[in-house]
Amino acid sequence: MFQLEEKIWFWTLAIIPVIIVLFLLLQFWRYRTQKKFADKELLKRLSPNKSLFKSILKVVVLSLAFLCLTIALVNPKVGTKLETVKREGVDIVFAVDVSKSMLAEDIAPNRLEKSKQLVTQIINNLASDRVGIIAYAGKAFPQLPITTDYGSAKMFLNNMNTDMLSSQGTAINEAIKLATTYFDNEEQTNRVLIIISDGEDHSEDALAYAEQASEEGIKIFTIGVGDLKGGPIPIKRNGIILNYKKDNQGETVITRLNEDTLKKIAEEANGAYINGKNTNDVVEHIREILNGMDKTEFEAKQFADFKDQFQWFLGLGIFLLLIDVFLLERKTGWLKKLNLFNENL
Repeated sequence: MFQLEEKIWFWTLAIIPVIIVLFLLLQFWRYRTQKKFADKELLKRLSPNKSLFKSILKVVVLSLAFLCLTIALVNPKVGTKLETVKREGVDIVFAVDVSKSMLAEDIAPNRLEKSKQLVTQIINNLASDRVGIIAYAGKAFPQLPITTDYGSAKMFLNNMNTDMLSSQGTAINEAIKLATTYFDNEEQTNRVLIIISDGEDHSEDALAYAEQASEEGIKIFTIGVGDLKGGPIPIKRNGIILNYKKDNQGETVITRLNEDTLKKIAEEANGAYINGKNTNDVVEHIREILNGMDKTEFEAKQFADFKDQFQWFLGLGIFLLLIDVFLLERKTGWLKKLNLFNENL
């Protein structure tokens, strides 16, 4: 387990592309200037030991040096002591809809990104609860088992997209079915399943599975993401909208938020439906729900001691800077024999 203490210093990595651009501009300027001064053969006689490879090597070494110094400023820490602690909380599984309809932009920036924002903010407001994550479309896929590692949860969440599952459509029953396997029957924690979706369900078994989940002590809360008026489903390439999804008659498909389905599923499992338009309202509502539940004590392992690792990267960065200083742009004997870039022709 590791931590990054000062992530703000990652902005210094912008120096590396600046170094590369300046190097390319310098090479271009040299080429044009030397071309005006003399022809290629004469330049070769005037500076026979000039090496393009060594110049490139110097830029690579300098870039690596700045990379190491940046990591040193960020100060990565490695966990060295793992201990078992007792906590009180609720087990929460988030089931996030990643079907293509979640690309609709009837809620900014789109339904899927809004869903990620909602889950992230809910996690940020948790204290000692355990969380798990499921992605689902036509099928459900486990993303993260029940854990107290909120950092990992948010990392997996951010990587979710509509291309991660080949089986398209929306089968909420699959998400509920998979969620029931997340909870440990030996633990007497309150079990909560939060489904984030636009409510377009292409299966007919969601209510039956919700009832079954309720019998196992799982409460289901649904969060609707989208607009009742709906919107088209964009077809994108490299972030650019090329077209919109069409039906068999060539008409643009309009996908709408289906609150009725989400309300019925929540009611069937002793939960509640929440409209996801306002993030603060959703977070506050979930907080009130969790605060009203009995907390169950459980054991969790966590790192209690972290040691700084910046010194390794600082030392390597300084070493690379020294190499760059003493690395001349003249050819060495073994490079002449290798004749990289056909410089001796």
